[in-house]
Order: sequence, then C-alpha cells, then structure tokens
Amino acid sequence: MAQAVEEWYKQMPIITRSYLTAVIVTTVGCSLDIISPYKLYLNPMLVVKQYEFWRLVTNFLYFRKMDLDFMFHMFFLARYCKLLEENSFRGRTADFFYMLLFGATVLTGIVLVGGMIPYLSESFAKIIFLSNSLTFMMVYVWSKQNPFIHMSFLGLFTFTAAYLPWVLLGFSVLVGASAWVDLLGMIAGHAYYFLEEVYPRMTGRRPLKTPSVIKALFADEPVVMARPADVRFAPPPAMDVAQD
Repeated sequence: MAQAVEEWYKQMPIITRSYLTAVIVTTVGCSLDIISPYKLYLNPMLVVKQYEFWRLVTNFLYFRKMDLDFMFHMFFLARYCKLLEENSFRGRTADFFYMLLFGATVLTGIVLVGGMIPYLSESFAKIIFLSNSLTFMMVYVWSKQNPFIHMSFLGLFTFTAAYLPWVLLGFSVLVGASAWVDLLGMIAGHAYYFLEEVYPRMTGRRPLKTPSVIKALFADEPVVMARPADVRFAPPPAMDVAQD
C-alpha cells in the first residue's frame, strides 16, 4: 500500500506534486500547532505596513481544519490539477504555472477590491484564505475544456463535466461551506478561460501569453517520436471509390 502511494506521488507532474506537498505540509503543520494560521492568512494591512509579503502566497496553502471538506478539496486538487498539467498543459509547464499565478492574482485582487465596496466589505473581510478558491478555479477550467465528459456524483446522478462546478457549488452549500469561496474560483476560472480560449479566437490576440521570464524557469522540451531507420512501411491499400 505504501509503495503504491509512493509510486502515485512520484508520477505526479512537478507543479501538481509541489503544490500538493506544500498544502499538506502547511495544513498538517497548523493542525499540530507547529505553524500558526495567524502567520499565513491574507491581511492587506500587514502586507503593506509590516511588509509581510509571504501572506500573498501562504494564504493559498492552508485549507483550514482537516475534515471532510478538506479531504474533498485534496481529492479535487490532486485530480484536476494533475489532469490539467498532464493533458491540457502537457509539455507547457510554464504556461500552467502562469495560469495558477494569474488565478492567484485575480483572486487576491477581487478580495482586496471587494473589501473596499460598501455592503460587501464585511463578506469579503471574512475571506482570509484562498486555497479553496484556487482549487475551484482549476476544476472550472478543466470543466470548460472537457465539457462533454460524463460524470457521476457519489453514484446519485450523472451529468456532463460542463456542470461540474455548479454541482460542487451546491454540495458546498449543503455541507455548510461558504458559497463565496467557490464563486470566486469560478470567476477567476472564467476570466482565464475567456482570455486564453475565447478572446484569441475572436480577435487573434492572446493577452495571457506567458512571459519569457517564467518560461526560463521551466525547461519544457517537446516530445519527438523518432522513426526507426530500418523500418519500412508498405504503401496504404488503394480504396475503391464508387462512382455514379
């Protein structure tokens, strides 16, 4: 069993493995009182006045207490982050990292701006960890890129992947989690999908092109399938074409 888990872990792509490891270490550390959540949460005043810039990153690494909701989000993180990195972003690690960076920036910006809007500031002030939102963003992007895949929710009913974010949003409400957190992830995911997939098809311009600085951090090399020199292929058989 342990060997199977180790093999599963080693087969994860680099970004998924790194993020999942950081999340588990941080959350377990907080549960054991080794790390204080008060040193991790997003606090704009402390970031600006006390220069605690690490909060812009650490608030994406803590998933609150280790309960059923934590287990679900770990499953979503391991599954959909891995699916995106291995399929949609295969051979494009830098682009995948840039997607996460874009999502984290959008989420942080929404919370900061929302905290200054009357009647909404109180709700946004309660959002101090954005790890759930970033995970939900990845689920949303995957569902938009694979809308016709058939899925089942706990064996109760089936649906296509296009409705997955809404199914999970309803489940979050049922278990008493904040709908705001999931909605923020959907907003960030839709912003990325529109700017990366829809807008380039409409205008021919790609505003989310990965900066060369980020590309330099990852050595992505295309996989080339070499044809053996000794192998000869027979010509394809002629097809009979019926003529009227």
